[in-house]
Amino acid sequence: MISKMNKDAQMRATINQKLIETGERERLKELLRAKLIECGWKDQLKFKQDLGKKNVSLAT
Repeated sequence: MISKMNKDAQMRATINQKLIETGERERLKELLRAKLIECGWKDQLKFKQDLGKKNVSLAT
């Protein structure tokens, strides 16, 4: 089990390094950011955050 986790971690590190070296990591981050903004994800998150603030009460 531990060996598989080590292999998975090593594979993730290798992929991440290749993405960084090629500049693809930044490109993917920008693409994801643009798609999230396009679909209104940030607005939805902000709305849910505001709802949560309204439901908080401070007990004294």
